[in-house]
Amino acid sequence: MPKKSGAWLIRYALEQLPVPFTFGIPGVHVTELYDELGRSERVRPVLVTHEGGGAFMADAVSRVAPERIGALAIVPAAGAALAMGGMGEAYLAGVPMLVISGGIRTDIPFRFQLHEIDQEKLVGAVTKGFWRVTRHEEIVPTIFEAYRTAVSGVPGPVFVEVPVNVQLFREEVPELPVFTPPSPPEAPDDTLVEEAARVLAEAERPGIFVGWGAVDATEALIEIAERLGAPVTTTLQGLSAFPGNHPLHAGMGFSRAAVPAAERAFANCDALLAVGTRFAEIPTGSFGVRVPEALVHIDLDPGVLGVNYPARVAIAGDSRVVLPRLLEALRAMGIDRRERREAVARQIQADKQAYRTEWYRHDSGARVNPARFFDALRAVLPDEAIVTVDDGNHTYLTAELFEVRRPRTLIVPTDFNCMGYAVPAAVGAKLAHPERPVVAVVGDGAFLMTGLELLTARRMGVGVVCCVFHDGELSQISQGQEIPYNRKTCTVIGEVQLDGIAHAVGARYVRLQGEPAVLERMLREALAWAQGGDVVVVDVPIDYSRRTRFTRGVVKTVLERFPTGDRLRFVGRALWRRLRG
Repeated sequence: MPKKSGAWLIRYALEQLPVPFTFGIPGVHVTELYDELGRSERVRPVLVTHEGGGAFMADAVSRVAPERIGALAIVPAAGAALAMGGMGEAYLAGVPMLVISGGIRTDIPFRFQLHEIDQEKLVGAVTKGFWRVTRHEEIVPTIFEAYRTAVSGVPGPVFVEVPVNVQLFREEVPELPVFTPPSPPEAPDDTLVEEAARVLAEAERPGIFVGWGAVDATEALIEIAERLGAPVTTTLQGLSAFPGNHPLHAGMGFSRAAVPAAERAFANCDALLAVGTRFAEIPTGSFGVRVPEALVHIDLDPGVLGVNYPARVAIAGDSRVVLPRLLEALRAMGIDRRERREAVARQIQADKQAYRTEWYRHDSGARVNPARFFDALRAVLPDEAIVTVDDGNHTYLTAELFEVRRPRTLIVPTDFNCMGYAVPAAVGAKLAHPERPVVAVVGDGAFLMTGLELLTARRMGVGVVCCVFHDGELSQISQGQEIPYNRKTCTVIGEVQLDGIAHAVGARYVRLQGEPAVLERMLREALAWAQGGDVVVVDVPIDYSRRTRFTRGVVKTVLERFPTGDRLRFVGRALWRRLRG
C-alpha cells in the first residue's frame, strides 16, 4: 500500500472508533495531526482555551454518551500536565478517555528538546495505560488496544504518545487493521447471586445504596427496590442512577450528613445492597455511615469489594448483567413487599416535604433561596436535560434540593474533586447532545478557573446556560473554617463583575431575583436563548447562610473522631474567638 504518515494513521484509527471530537490546543508536536483532523469527516477537532478544560469536555462526552468516548489531542509535557486534572477526575470516577499526545523527536541525537519529559511517569498515576509508539505499523493497533483498555473492566483514561517525527514522515504499512469491539461483560456466578437474593429476602428492613456503576441498570434497580420495599440512596456521582421522583428515593448518602429522609430511612437498616460504589468519603459523610453486617456488595472492580466495610456477599461484575440476574432470583422467590414499600414511601415523602418546608421558611432576604432556585430550575427543565455541577457548596445544595430523574443527566466531580469542572463539562455535554438543554451550576470560585471555556461554546455554536452561584467566597471551605476556627482565611474572593466576563466571551447576561415567579420566568428565558444557540451567564446572588446537612454532618463526624484533647482545643479556640469578635 502507499506510504502513510503517522498523523494519517492516527486519524484513520480514530475514525474507526466512536470518537466524535478531539479537544486540545495545537502545538509544534501535533501540527501534522491537527492538519489531518481538519480534513476528517468523522472526527471534529475542538480548540479549547485550556487543556484542563478540554479534558473535562472529553470526560463529559463519555459520561453523557456512553456509546462514544471523549478524546484529547495535546502537546507533550505542558499540555499533558494541564490536562491532568481532567484525567484524574476521569480516572477516579471510572470514566473512559482517550488521550493522544505528541512526543519529542526520536530521530535526532540531541538532548533537552522542547517538551522533553518522561510522560509515562508524569501521567502514570491518573491513567489505566500508557503507550509510546516508535514505528508507523504500531500506531493503529496501539490506539485500538488503548481504546479497548479504556472501556473494558473499570473504565478510565489511557495515554498514547506518538513522536512528532513519526507523525510527520511517511512509511509503508503492511496492512490497516480493522477495529473489533471488546467482548461483552461476563455473567456473574449464579451461586453468589442466589446467596445475595437470600440475604436481602431474609432482611426485615433492607436498603439500597447505588453509585455511578449502576447508572445503566436503573430499570432493574427500580423493580428490586419495589419488591424489597427498600429505600434507595445514592452516591454523589450516582445521583442519576435512580430517579429522584421515585417514591423510594431518599437522597444522597445515609449518614447524619444526609438529608433527614435518607438518614431516617436507613436508621435501622438490617441488610444493604450496595451497587457500583466504593463507599468513598463523600457519600459516606466522611465514613460516618452505619453499614449492617448483611452487606451485599456488587461492583465491576473486585479491588473495592468489602474494603471499607466487610461484605457478606461480594460479587465482582457489571451491574447491567448482575442486577437482572438478582431480580430474576427475587422474582423466583416470590418477594413482593407491598405494605413495606408503601410505608417506606410515605415516610420518605413526609420527611422530604418537611425538609423542603424548612428551606422555604428560611429568610434569604434579597438573595436567592437555594430551594426556590432548584425548584424553579426543575420546573423549566425537561427530564432529559443535562445538568453539570462543579465542586463547592453548590454541589451539596444540588444533591439535597435538585430532583434528578433520568440516568446520566447530572454529572459532577467526585473523588478527585477538581474545581473548574462544570463549565467545560457543559460544553462537552452539549456537543455530545446538541438537541438537549444543558445547564451548568457552578460557584463563582470554580467559574473563575474555567469560565472562559464559554468562549469555546460560542465558537462551536452550542448554547449552554451557566448558572453562577455568586457570593464572593469559596463558601464550602469558608463554612468549614467558620465552625472550628471562627474565621476565614484565603476563602474570600471579593466582588466579581460577572456581566463583564459574559460580555468578554460574547454571552448573554441575566441577574436573577429571589421571587419564585420571577426565578422561573428568567430561567425559562435563559433556556430559550440557549436553545437558539446563545451562551447565557445567569448571575445567581445565592444565599449560603443556611448550611447544608452535608456540611454540618461531616464537620461533626470529623470532629468527633479527633482525640479528646485536640477536640476540646478546637472547640475552645472557636468559642474564644467568637467571644473576642
